[in-house]
Amino acid sequence: MNRRFKSSFIIIFFIFPFFFANAQKQTKALPVFENGQAQIVPEFVDAAKWIRTDLWVETTFDTDGDGNKDRMHVDVTRPYQTETEGLQLPVIYESSPYYAGVAPDVDGVFWDVKHELGVAAKDRVHPEVVRTGTRPIISNSLISTWVPRGFIVVHSSSPGTGLSQGSPTVGGKNESLAPKAVIDWLNGRANGYTSPEGNEKVKAYWATGKVGMTGTSYNGTIPLAAATTGVKGLEVIIPVAPNTSYYHYYRSNGLVRSPGGYLGEDIDVLYDYIHSGDESKRAYNNAKIRDTEMKNGQDRITGDYNDFWARRDYLNQMKPMKAALLMSHGFNDWNVMPEHSYRIFKKAKEMGLETAIYYHQNGHGGPPPLEMMNKWFTHYLFGVDNGIQNEENKAFIVRENDDLSKPTPYKDYPNPEAKPVSFYLTKGAPKVGGLTTISSSHQGNETLVDNYSFTGESLARAENTDHRLLYVTPKLTKDVHLSGVPKITVKLASSKPAANLSVWLVSLPWNEGRQTKITDNIITRGWADPKNHASIRKGEALIPGRFYEVSFDLQPDDQIIKKGQQIGLLIFSSDKEFTLHPEPGTELTVDLDRTILTLPVVGGKEAFSSAMK
Repeated sequence: MNRRFKSSFIIIFFIFPFFFANAQKQTKALPVFENGQAQIVPEFVDAAKWIRTDLWVETTFDTDGDGNKDRMHVDVTRPYQTETEGLQLPVIYESSPYYAGVAPDVDGVFWDVKHELGVAAKDRVHPEVVRTGTRPIISNSLISTWVPRGFIVVHSSSPGTGLSQGSPTVGGKNESLAPKAVIDWLNGRANGYTSPEGNEKVKAYWATGKVGMTGTSYNGTIPLAAATTGVKGLEVIIPVAPNTSYYHYYRSNGLVRSPGGYLGEDIDVLYDYIHSGDESKRAYNNAKIRDTEMKNGQDRITGDYNDFWARRDYLNQMKPMKAALLMSHGFNDWNVMPEHSYRIFKKAKEMGLETAIYYHQNGHGGPPPLEMMNKWFTHYLFGVDNGIQNEENKAFIVRENDDLSKPTPYKDYPNPEAKPVSFYLTKGAPKVGGLTTISSSHQGNETLVDNYSFTGESLARAENTDHRLLYVTPKLTKDVHLSGVPKITVKLASSKPAANLSVWLVSLPWNEGRQTKITDNIITRGWADPKNHASIRKGEALIPGRFYEVSFDLQPDDQIIKKGQQIGLLIFSSDKEFTLHPEPGTELTVDLDRTILTLPVVGGKEAFSSAMK
């Protein structure tokens, strides 16, 4: 070998590793951000290379009575670079009671609603859940969206479901502490194990410690439950149609009221529906939770609010919360109704938390647009300064017939320009009376006769019926924008010691051309128990013939009522789709002069008066 070649060989021999190492460094896969959003990284896309594992995280509680702390079953999906290149990434986390299957829909599983008010229904059937699913995958939700964008996705089954130990409590404290434990594990503060009973530990060395949570319905409740613990590392939550209070889910102002589509469901029905955990622990869990705590606390006889329900209201637990909040809900969600999101959004604003809300005009579910979610997760989990925290607009509302991905931004919800406008009733029963902004005295009383066999829709469409009272405005000459929480005060007397009270706000005439979306004509709704006119915690039997003043909120809404329509106030008793079904015949007499409807009108009374010209 000549000297020149030998020297060149030596130089190449020593320099090549340097260039090779730098080439490796330059090609290392890292998250990429554009326009304030995490982008799909080609190196993270290949699902065959994702690392998918499961483990059990130890909690601080024992709810199945075996003397050991319950462990939650957790799965992890991460890019392989978190193993081969030491890459650490933030986590998007979803927890659920549904991952391992639910109880079958058998006859008798729901409470019988056909009975008198204040009377116990016959016992219902308790179906058993047959657990489904295989390890290590608990769920595939979120993965294809977020792993390619540089996030790790984690799932966990909630207590007493799937391979998670413990017992479901449907809103009990363990359902907040379980996701807290998982977040603690992601931050090195709790222990994870390779098996439910073993001692071999698993560490989340691939996690940065920053966590965001999301999910829909019950899966959207759990992020809020975790956030109320104030757990460090949970930076942002995006709940979609979350159940924020089980009282508000199964009751309305003292009235036993089912969620839409699930007539006769109550909290113990939901308990049975999700109880897919260890068969050997179910008898203990049933006896302690369902047959004792729930049986004594849910109170289907009176519907009154009590400590059992207060413990399952996350509004009461928000003080420790630090996570940023992007709330999402549909104004026509009659399952988990829009009050659930609004009450938490309102409180979070009062607490000074970073918060925004996305509303659409559809039913249950419906997450914010991907771009919006991406910006929130990217800012709070990667620390990218994309301006989300400085956004002037805090409300994003999908206007009627608009694309769900194109909400209209507003400074806040309710619309800051909305003002309360009072409406008064003029007589017209059994046909249709008037709804006016001018107080009219000496209208007297009008009476309706309860009959659950008629739906609210049929009562709103009827020209003449004794089974409801209906009061409408003149036809609108301009669009009217409602934004906020309508309120009503009804002065009424009942012919019996107990009665249902149902109120709908409707847009008339009924839209014949869109029968697949009957909610187009339902502006909002509300229900109340007249026995609870003085206290939500203590109802009192009505003295037949005596008048009582019942005041309550209807569900929040933001809707533009088009010109040519009439706004109608529908008052009736039993709501076939939501309330108990007592024997028909109870009479409700309404004092028109002392009944007032208050609507949040954008532009106030002046705007509404302009739409009457």
